[in-house]
Amino acid sequence: MLFDLIAAHTSPHGGFFNLFHYITFRAGCACLTALCITLFFGRPFIAHLKRIQREGQPIRAVGPERHILEKAGTPTMGGLLLLGSLAVSTLLWTDLHNGFIWAVLLTTLCFGAVGFIDDYQKLARKNSTGLTKKTRLGAEFLVSIIAGIWLESLTPPEIRNAIAFPFAKSFILPLSYAFPLFAMITISGFGNAVNLTDGLDGLATVPVIIAALVFALIAYLVGNRVFADYLQLHYIPGTGELSVFCAALIGAALGFLWYNAPPAEVFMGDTGSLALGGALGAIAVAVKHELVLCLVGGIFVAETLSVIIQVFWFKRTGKRIFLMAPLHHHFEKKGWQEPKIVVRFWIIAFILGLCGLATLKLR
Repeated sequence: MLFDLIAAHTSPHGGFFNLFHYITFRAGCACLTALCITLFFGRPFIAHLKRIQREGQPIRAVGPERHILEKAGTPTMGGLLLLGSLAVSTLLWTDLHNGFIWAVLLTTLCFGAVGFIDDYQKLARKNSTGLTKKTRLGAEFLVSIIAGIWLESLTPPEIRNAIAFPFAKSFILPLSYAFPLFAMITISGFGNAVNLTDGLDGLATVPVIIAALVFALIAYLVGNRVFADYLQLHYIPGTGELSVFCAALIGAALGFLWYNAPPAEVFMGDTGSLALGGALGAIAVAVKHELVLCLVGGIFVAETLSVIIQVFWFKRTGKRIFLMAPLHHHFEKKGWQEPKIVVRFWIIAFILGLCGLATLKLR
């Protein structure tokens, strides 16, 4: 909004206002704006959630026993604060004529809406059961496949329906009409992966920040012809603007972490976790780095695989591989303290982020 207003009335060489034509400047402003909004409104927003929720988020009876004692009464739906600051900052600092921004932002908000309905039903029923799996997945698949088709239409024809591979400078795998299905799996898969990871205070937030930081750089490089040619990346015009969105996401998540750090004053709930995962998936599809997201978001992948393996093996043999799934609960059962689990997962996420960045040069 600010970019459109200023760009319409100034030239690219208009002194101070020329800064608004630079993605890096607007990305920094977007990050600070989202951070300030979240910090400023966080306290009154949490107080409001406590008043209307009273008993807080319902705790799963089958989860670790200590959660019932330590986390009872903590309000949920904190993702509304995160998404609000993300949306406002994005609308203020991005080029609103850019199709990639609208595709990713609306996908994020739609996933947040699905999570909000799920959270609301849990609170209304006063248990940990929200939407049915079929209803929730059906809604996610519908949003994801529409997003996939939309993003595909914005991509240059030569790579529109193909998968690019890290470490390979020219090889791409064309999927033809199956590409929207691949995009659907990527977006909805990461939406649910972040949701599964969000089981301990701050556990999902920092890996999301790290992934968003990596993809802010990737989006900037992919959207810049000079850098894309130098690094032998597939150039996709317009994706550089997604750096501003990623920066806004980082600022919003940092502000939320202020209140979500152990011990959490508020949970983001499915409202936040589904939205953040959907946002990462949509950005990865837009910049053709879906496989790099699997590396950078390895924590989310591992958490999801632990659930799949646990369920598959239990149905097949009646025995469990992990003491409890998702993976972070396994370590809780082994006696690890929550802060140790959270910080060690953050360290792994940081290392995976560096590995993801390495793919930009090793081609």
